[in-house]
Amino acid sequence: MHAVAIDFETANETRTSACSIGVAWIEDGRVVATEEHLIRPRELRFNAFNSAIHGIRAEDVADAPEFPAVWDRIRDRFRDRLVLAHNAAFDLSVLRHTLSDYGMAWPACSYLCTVILARRAWPDLTAHKLNHLAGFLGLTLDHHRAGSDAEACGRIALAATRRLGLERFDEIEGATGILLGQVTADGYTPCKGGRAPARRRAAVV
Repeated sequence: MHAVAIDFETANETRTSACSIGVAWIEDGRVVATEEHLIRPRELRFNAFNSAIHGIRAEDVADAPEFPAVWDRIRDRFRDRLVLAHNAAFDLSVLRHTLSDYGMAWPACSYLCTVILARRAWPDLTAHKLNHLAGFLGLTLDHHRAGSDAEACGRIALAATRRLGLERFDEIEGATGILLGQVTADGYTPCKGGRAPARRRAAVV
């Protein structure tokens, strides 16, 4: 199971204000490496709300590279990997908008929202937020540190896949009806949950 889990933290409300990216590389059914990179947004404007969540401030990224330099370090390793993200609509939006802001091409990739996957694997849980799932699975999590969040996302995806009785990520669509999201040079389609399997009703005697 080759994939890459990502997590972005942003400086403010805009999707072009990435200030940190976490990346967890998954090979042969395990997380083999995790990276975290600070990013200097083009507009160095930090909301107090955002900083209160992730602890990153303008002075922390003053000497950090802008996104193109960070992306150059990891772009080639994204090829032929499924991209995982918890609440993928947000993280893939940050990636797409930031690349467009710099006039850079979007990567061609399939992606899976691990919130959708976790809901299918553990439908009876009261919440499927990253920290809730990490606690449920006994994972170490430094929440809103991008590297830690990305690693937890990857480990949740692996646990959910096993919970569903699957051996590979490429079995998920056929087994669950979840539709992987797609990013191409020309556009994107979102990851969708498909139809949940019908629950059996107890027989009335």
